[in-house]
Amino acid sequence: MKYSLLFAIALLAFTGCGDSAAPVGSGNTAPANERPLDRETVIAHSTDRSGKNGADKGQNDGGKTGWSRGGDPIDTSAFDSEIASAKKALDAAPNSDSAKKSLSEAYTKRGVALTQARQYAAALGDYRKAVKLDPSNQTAKTWIDQIIVIYSGMNKEYPKEGEEPDPLPYEGEGV
Repeated sequence: MKYSLLFAIALLAFTGCGDSAAPVGSGNTAPANERPLDRETVIAHSTDRSGKNGADKGQNDGGKTGWSRGGDPIDTSAFDSEIASAKKALDAAPNSDSAKKSLSEAYTKRGVALTQARQYAAALGDYRKAVKLDPSNQTAKTWIDQIIVIYSGMNKEYPKEGEEPDPLPYEGEGV
């Protein structure tokens, strides 16, 4: 339930963060017995991963534009430290299920924080790493599915495995 609430908040934040929104579409009409539809908006947090606007991509991808790296930069240093510590423990005992689960949980925690900051592409990478380490990590599996739904709802591709970016650099408060 907690994760469903987080997903709803993330989806609302992602679709409603309007300072760079621009009206799109024309002829937004509804049948006479319904009220008119609100104008749709396009929200651009950042540029396409290729540096192009996505309009010149081929149509073999179903018309979807490329994924973009966006969201709010956050301080992930505590999560990064936890991940580094868990990696050391796993390196010391590579066959340890508890060390794998610990690293999986660390990636999941950072993924949740990145999801809350709308850094979906980076979060997706953390969730995928978490599932590789612990295939029973249901939280990470659920978030992978939800992020893919977010990208599909925006008619965008999502990063393929191994293409996910690092979290956005954090410059500190007030910068």
